Amino acid sequence: MKSLLGIGECMIELSSEGGQLWRQGFAGDVFNTLWYARALMESDSQAAFFSAVGDDQSSAELLAFIENAGISCEHIPHIKGRVPGLYKIHLEGAERSFSYWRDSSAAKQMLQDPDVLWAAVSEADVVYLSGITVAILPDEAAEILINGLRGALKPGAKVVFDPNIRPRLWAGEERMKDVLTRTAAISDVVMPSFEDEQTTFGDATPLATAQRYQALGVSQVVVKNGADETLFVEGDEVRHFPVPKTRGVVDTTAAGDSFNGAYLAEFMTSGDIDKAIAAAQCCAATVVCNKGALVAFERVQNAINTTKAG
Repeated sequence: MKSLLGIGECMIELSSEGGQLWRQGFAGDVFNTLWYARALMESDSQAAFFSAVGDDQSSAELLAFIENAGISCEHIPHIKGRVPGLYKIHLEGAERSFSYWRDSSAAKQMLQDPDVLWAAVSEADVVYLSGITVAILPDEAAEILINGLRGALKPGAKVVFDPNIRPRLWAGEERMKDVLTRTAAISDVVMPSFEDEQTTFGDATPLATAQRYQALGVSQVVVKNGADETLFVEGDEVRHFPVPKTRGVVDTTAAGDSFNGAYLAEFMTSGDIDKAIAAAQCCAATVVCNKGALVAFERVQNAINTTKAG
């Protein structure tokens, strides 16, 4: 039995239903990845989420939603007077932008008692976090996470990191680059998106992105590049995986998150890179043909099973 722990934020999501109608849901990059991993993991595998919630009704609803998806919230602390963050998705064609309300988000205080997190980490085979995880934390808490995470791992456990670069969440570019780089340096697997990396770090190619992370000591790098090929690099091994064409794209929200979730689910099950990337590409293609960050488990499972059968 394998276990996956995600450390991050889950927010209230508002997505347009047309006109002045908005649909409420719950989402957030790390939680989205857990959602798709849980959909595709073996039934005896475990998925858990670490964050923080408030003491309000929305926090209770958020926890119930997560637990109903089969994701454990056992270690999540409750912060008095805090609430979940909220964001609104704005769509132009299939491309999206976001408005955020995060100032009172409980998740920013998730390391109020680091020992609670370390207890959760010690139970996991894979620990997953993102650049948004460290971006929303106060500076002192981010340092506690970076400096303490590996020491809390059980033997053989892995850290997986998606830099998920969001400049608006950072006080400045220098701090952003420094924290993202140091978080990557404590990770075993890094799953960046090339467009973000090129803009922020000036990488000329996806391979340059992978090699930059390898230089930090990262064992395995999977570079996502939209509709262009996925790059896998481990040691001297460099592999390119063409992305099948996707028709009917309506919303690219959670494309990368779903890719990561499907990759982790398959890799934790079989350890097969070809199967993991095929599942990841298929999952992302399914998600972008639906509105919102979270697509029903059954729809994703059917898409993956069809791909495997083919």
